Amino acid sequence: MLTENQYLSLDATEMAKMVKNGDITHVELVDASTQRKEKVNPTLNAVIYDRNEHARNQQHSPGPFSGVPLLLKNISQTIKGEPMTAGAKLMKGNIAKQDSYLVQKLREQGFVFTGYTNTPEFGLKNITEPELFGPTRNPWNVNHSPGGSSGGSAAAVASGIVPMVGASDGGGSIRIPASFTGLFGLKPTRGRMPVGPGIGRQWQGAATDFVLSRTVRDSAVLLDGLQVLQPEAAFHWPRYEGVYADDMSKPFSKPLRIAFSNRSPVGTEVSEDAKEALQKVLTFLETEGHEVEEVDNGIDGVALMEQYYLMNSGEMSALRVNIEESLGRSLTPDDIEIETWVLSEAGQTVSAATFTRSLAAWDTAAAKMAEIHDAYDLYLTPATAYTAPSVGELTHSQAERQTLIRAIEREKHDPLPVLYDMFLPSLTYSPFSQLANLTGQPAASMPVHIAENGLPIGVQAMASKGNEDLLLRLAHQLEQSDLWEVVCVSGSDRN
Repeated sequence: MLTENQYLSLDATEMAKMVKNGDITHVELVDASTQRKEKVNPTLNAVIYDRNEHARNQQHSPGPFSGVPLLLKNISQTIKGEPMTAGAKLMKGNIAKQDSYLVQKLREQGFVFTGYTNTPEFGLKNITEPELFGPTRNPWNVNHSPGGSSGGSAAAVASGIVPMVGASDGGGSIRIPASFTGLFGLKPTRGRMPVGPGIGRQWQGAATDFVLSRTVRDSAVLLDGLQVLQPEAAFHWPRYEGVYADDMSKPFSKPLRIAFSNRSPVGTEVSEDAKEALQKVLTFLETEGHEVEEVDNGIDGVALMEQYYLMNSGEMSALRVNIEESLGRSLTPDDIEIETWVLSEAGQTVSAATFTRSLAAWDTAAAKMAEIHDAYDLYLTPATAYTAPSVGELTHSQAERQTLIRAIEREKHDPLPVLYDMFLPSLTYSPFSQLANLTGQPAASMPVHIAENGLPIGVQAMASKGNEDLLLRLAHQLEQSDLWEVVCVSGSDRN
């Protein structure tokens, strides 16, 4: 029987190795995960549905993660016949009709699925405080949020319930929680991961599924296993010809040229903690022989964020129509949370021409970043502008909700200012992550700093499309240094 400390010391790769060698069974791992969950989840609210008995009885494949317990994010990572709420009170009781392709691939990798994690309604926020399930809390300090939208997932890994967890990223939803909870969070290149069935373009290509992990090698091994050329997908990227897990430890063949910026792309403030975290990494890279240079990428961040919100509004408006058709009635503001309502109202007035021009703005930004990467291997920024916000800080009050309802009704002809103002407090915390979603580039948040308030904050690296190997090599190099700051914590342990 594994002790708690033994369980917490293992990453997913090591767990699978022990199962393969007969040192432990997958049932022992599931039981250890369950015991840890029972200890910390009442405080953290990271896990919303359990399937531990299913996991104990699950036949697992002999893949690289054979027998390892894994939690799924309850928004797009579905198992047929099981709950899929997407954090929405309107979806309470909704049952998935099929396994997602990602879940099928994860099953092939050998994972056993132990439950589902909390997420904000439809993944729209960088915090995890849905009305349906209540807030998830940060294991480093339970008065703070773990971020979002993969906040339940981040809290589950940071507290040691599982070593790696299902997550997704449509605007930073892997990288923001990674920064706030001290984890490694990689968003792969657009077209690298499986999608669907029934969805060919997640948020028009902005969103992708992957994981959060404590070790770089876990993400590298899984990236090898999940990368796919999927005929029915809207976007494709050629398979990597090497092996990520092997190549991440290879030295760089020549010094890297690294661009960086510590300025918010939307002109908001950036904390000294975020700047210090970035500077620590830059100093380390210079001592390793790499060349670093501050660079302005030339992209109008405010204008690009407006296009991001316009996409959100179109997606939420279409989703609302689907739900209304299914229910046979119109939705009201009482049915959905305020962000969903305002976005879906705004989307009703967006013309096809406006939506098409908006997507063209994504392509323009991608072209500018391609120019940057013609000259520089990597582009570094803070992962977030601040450490994690307090629980409740970014949730709108009832009075604010009523104001927003009136504002979007009044300004439907020109909704972007309303959308921008609604999200600005949240955007101030995380202005750096959305760019990679719109350009399709891979990006990763790396846990390299603990701020004076005792909370972690990460540094983000972006590479050109298809170059996840560079990000993994950089992260592995940092992981071997004194900068890496990953520990298992829980609210009850620390506070």
